[in-house]
Amino acid sequence: MLSHTLRRGTLALATLVALPTAASAAEWGDISGRFVYGGDAPVAAKLTIDKDVDVCGKHNLVNEELVIGPNKGVANVVVFVRDRKIDVHPDLKATEPVVLDNLNCRFSPHVVFVQTGQDLIIKNSDPVGHNSNVATLKNPASNTLIPASGETKVSFRSDEAVPAAVTCNIHPWMKGWVVVRDNPYAAVTDEEGNFTIKSLPEGEVELQFWHEKAGYLDSIVINGKKTDVKRGRMDVDVSAKGTDLGEMVLDSSVFK
Repeated sequence: MLSHTLRRGTLALATLVALPTAASAAEWGDISGRFVYGGDAPVAAKLTIDKDVDVCGKHNLVNEELVIGPNKGVANVVVFVRDRKIDVHPDLKATEPVVLDNLNCRFSPHVVFVQTGQDLIIKNSDPVGHNSNVATLKNPASNTLIPASGETKVSFRSDEAVPAAVTCNIHPWMKGWVVVRDNPYAAVTDEEGNFTIKSLPEGEVELQFWHEKAGYLDSIVINGKKTDVKRGRMDVDVSAKGTDLGEMVLDSSVFK
């Protein structure tokens, strides 16, 4: 006969084996969608290049405030989860640094997403110097001169409620954005307007939509139905099977 102590230890071990891990117990799902420009797509204006013209003037640079793809997709829409207390899938822990490059006298990518505590490497791949001025509100501002082929490292201790502008004081036409959040649940639309936020916990979350030309996106037609979104916020149910918000049309008037 097993002793009382041995029986108790065996029961405890069996209980541990029976309990699922947090990752296997929870259900996770993706949110996706596509932002579309409602109307005739505008032609991007050429930028005036008046500094380092021999280097920067050969790149045919255009204004990137509003980038519309060939199929009317709206690029660079920022989508993020506003919920502060949210379970994070263990596979989404941020480890690798994020890179923002000064490339061809523009910021590449135009909008970059980084988590608090994650390193942001600001590179300069151009043969001329650049000044990368990150205008954060809650974090100390970063304003660094980066020589040709150089780089600097920035990290953020606090999330930012809105994307932070990054500019170059040497080349005033250069502008980009840094999205700083305290969890991995954010995305930036590609040139076709597509976005996907992966592995969210199943249940309701609050999304926020933002674009540099329009600010918070308050009026969106989703699958043919107008949706009023106050300050760009919308509650969305996350399904383990995936939640596709479908085609999300932005009327041209929101970009005026």
